[in-house]
Amino acid sequence: MGAGAVGSYYGGLLARAGHEVTLIGRATHVAAVERNGLRLQTRSFDEQVPASASSDPIALAGADWVLVCVKAGDTESAAAAMAPHLRDGVLVLSLQNGIDNADRLQALLPRQRVQPVLVYAAVELAGPGHVRHHGRGELVIGASLDSEAILSAFAGTGVPVQVLPDVRTALWSKLVVNCAYNALSAISRLPYGRLIRGPGIEATMREAVAECLAVASADGIALPADSWERVRALADAMPTQQSSTAQDLARGRRSEIDQLNGHVVRRGEALGVPTPVNRALHGLVKLLEDPPPAE
Repeated sequence: MGAGAVGSYYGGLLARAGHEVTLIGRATHVAAVERNGLRLQTRSFDEQVPASASSDPIALAGADWVLVCVKAGDTESAAAAMAPHLRDGVLVLSLQNGIDNADRLQALLPRQRVQPVLVYAAVELAGPGHVRHHGRGELVIGASLDSEAILSAFAGTGVPVQVLPDVRTALWSKLVVNCAYNALSAISRLPYGRLIRGPGIEATMREAVAECLAVASADGIALPADSWERVRALADAMPTQQSSTAQDLARGRRSEIDQLNGHVVRRGEALGVPTPVNRALHGLVKLLEDPPPAE
C-alpha cells in the first residue's frame, strides 16, 4: 500500500522470490508495471520482475499481509482506504519514516495486527515502473509472535532482517539519522557525500543530532553513545544518495519533515528541551514546500 520507491523495492523483491504481490500506487506507475513488470535495478541485478499492480485499494481484498509504505502524513487516509478491504487478523507492517505510524494505524485498524518495521534502504523511483537501488536494504523488526513468519518471508529475497527486543530505541536511532540528513539534503539539493563537505555543515549536523539525543533522553530513550559516529558514517556509505525529503520536493510533493525534525521540535517543546537547529531545518523545508504568497 503506497508503492513508491520503498514499497516497490520490497514488493519487487518479494515478487521475485515467488510471493504473490500486488503493488498499489499511482496510476502512471501502475500502468508501467502492468505493461512491462517492475524494473528492479539493484547493485547486483537489473531485471523486469512480473508483478500485479492497481491504483484501487480494493486490491487488498484477500491479502494475508499488507506492507504500508505511504508517507507518514498519509497514514490516516491510507488506513481509512484500507479498512473496508482487510480481513480480521491481517498482518500490517508499517515501513514508514517516523516514530508513531504503527500506533496511528493500529488505532484505526483495531482488528488487524500492526507492527513497525525500520527500513534502511537507499532507493528511488527512477521513472514509472522503475526502481533504482543505491545501497543497503536491511529491515529491523521488534520481537513478536510474527517475527519468525516475517523472517521466513524475506529469507529468499536477499533482504537482511534483524529482530530487536526494543524496536522503539531503533525507531529513535533512525529518526536521528533522518533529522541530520533529510532537511539539509533537500535544502541544498546535494547528495550526502557532497553535502557533508560544505562549510559548517558537519557542525550543524552534529548540533541537530545532539538536540535529538537530548529530546530522546528526556523521553526515556537511551540512544547509543556513538550515535554521532553512526550518523557521520552514512555519508561515506551512501555518498550519492539524496534524502527522501529532497526527492519529494524535487517532484513537487509534500515531504515527511513534520514527522522528522518536526517531531523532535514538538517533543522538545513538550519536554522542555530546546531544539533551535531542528526548528530551523524544519522551518526552511516548510518554506520550500509552501512558500508564502507574494505581497
